[in-house]
Amino acid sequence: MLHTVAVSMLAMAGKPMFRGKAKPATKVVSNEFAYGLVGVTDFPGEFDPAGLLKTAPESTVRLWREAELMHGRVGMLAAAGFLVQENYHPLFGGAVTGPAIDHIPQIPPFFWAVLSFGIGIAESYRIQVGWADPRTSQGLDSKQQWKLRDDYEPGDVGFDPLGLKPDDVDELKALQLKELNNGRLAMLAAAGFLAQETVDKQQILEHLNIQL
Repeated sequence: MLHTVAVSMLAMAGKPMFRGKAKPATKVVSNEFAYGLVGVTDFPGEFDPAGLLKTAPESTVRLWREAELMHGRVGMLAAAGFLVQENYHPLFGGAVTGPAIDHIPQIPPFFWAVLSFGIGIAESYRIQVGWADPRTSQGLDSKQQWKLRDDYEPGDVGFDPLGLKPDDVDELKALQLKELNNGRLAMLAAAGFLAQETVDKQQILEHLNIQL
């Protein structure tokens, strides 16, 4: 929903709200698995049981990678957030208690307004940097909707305040693979946390008899 709001904000804007410089995209190879994008591990290898990559065009595969990275990053924050906020939550005067799945109704509404605004700004910036602009003088170009810029590396919006991005290509690919694998694991972990707490209404660390 927030992504839709961000797109609507940009559609109404006469000029970009933010200007970001896209990084050169990794050169894809049409005859390689997933067009040569980083992500294949020794196990399970070229994992595509539904055969989606056999017929999907390059633009679609790159869009899937963008979605996987974004969800993986959110998953990592969510998995860590479950463990942290259930044991350390100094905000709101200590009024937020219990398992994390029950925290949402305990949080004041103003917080959600601020959070939604912040996410909208972040998403607007990401769209400006990585997504093709469908607006033309004749209206919207349907071929450019839901399409990444050709010179955009999926997931790379130029945010590297500590300068950790390596210059060596092999080192960069290794780091990208680590992020993907940690994100994939985190998505499964966050989903597991949600399911577990929905069933028994206990905090995650309570299952391990750990008290912090």
